[in-house]
Amino acid sequence: MELFSAEFFSALISIIIIDLVLAGDNAIVIGLAARNLPKHQQKQTIIWGTVGAIVIRALATLAVVWLLKIPGLLLVGGVLLIWIAYKLLVEEKGHDVEAGSNMWEAIRTIIIADALMGLDNVLAVAGAAHGSFLLVILGLLISVPIVVWGSTLILKWIERFPIIVTIGAGVLAWTASKMIVGEPFLKEYFANPFVKYSFELLIVAGVIIAGTMKKAKGNKKETLKEV
Repeated sequence: MELFSAEFFSALISIIIIDLVLAGDNAIVIGLAARNLPKHQQKQTIIWGTVGAIVIRALATLAVVWLLKIPGLLLVGGVLLIWIAYKLLVEEKGHDVEAGSNMWEAIRTIIIADALMGLDNVLAVAGAAHGSFLLVILGLLISVPIVVWGSTLILKWIERFPIIVTIGAGVLAWTASKMIVGEPFLKEYFANPFVKYSFELLIVAGVIIAGTMKKAKGNKKETLKEV
């Protein structure tokens, strides 16, 4: 991939969208972990907890980028990412996080919680990066400050405009389809551009339609229960 080409910027935008949609509630976790600390310690805890979380996530993502070069793992990663995209549409996220009793305990909680919550994010970003370590780092540098300082705004936008989650799921599904068609031993099956792009479109449409229908069905059940 050429530096600063259309493909480069397309991948970078995908990474930023993935980070914002999948990690938009991570800052809420940070706030919950630090909520019992004195005011003067909360800021330090948030800063150091975020730094630790970023370092671990960056290392994990770079490791996955390298691992995806192993034959067969692009296919496995793509299939997992399709499931993650589907779950994004149908599942409600909770924030059951224990508050730390001191600064270091809160920092540890933030780092562990972020690492556990960020597994889907790591796989998605690694897939969207197409083997570029530079894209991973740029994506984190751009999106993490937005997530940390603008998470409340992001969550309000998502609640007000649910289409944002649908767009995010679509980007994930598209990333997953590109991982699958990029798998070396499957390339001969997708050599025809029409077959390749039709497959990618089918995956994106399938995830969005299936997820939206499942979500609507769940909402209908909840409404009937209330009645």
